[in-house]
Amino acid sequence: MKAEECIPLEIIQMLSKKWALLILSLLYSNQKLRYSELADKLEGISPKTLTERLRELEKEGIIRRESFSEIPPRVEYYLTQKGSELAGSFTHVLKWAEKWYVTTPERARTKPKTAGC
Repeated sequence: MKAEECIPLEIIQMLSKKWALLILSLLYSNQKLRYSELADKLEGISPKTLTERLRELEKEGIIRRESFSEIPPRVEYYLTQKGSELAGSFTHVLKWAEKWYVTTPERARTKPKTAGC
């Protein structure tokens, strides 16, 4: 494969970081979410990690952050067109994982860890 045909390594590294795909999945399912809503749905994520992932995704143009001049301040996150296309492409992987790793009899004996479900 030629170098210009390869997927940039930086994108693969960013998406493979813990929580990144789950954040995209939640935004894909919910359209817009506030920071606190994301934190609630991603049980176990630290505020520092959530902030880092959101900033990384925003820097790559995958999500957009919209802040409102209100009291208390309100910030919402949503997918850009680029992010929506990306999130839509991996929903098949999530369905595959649900079929083979969440609902199999072997897995039924132990409760699998899920986020935002």
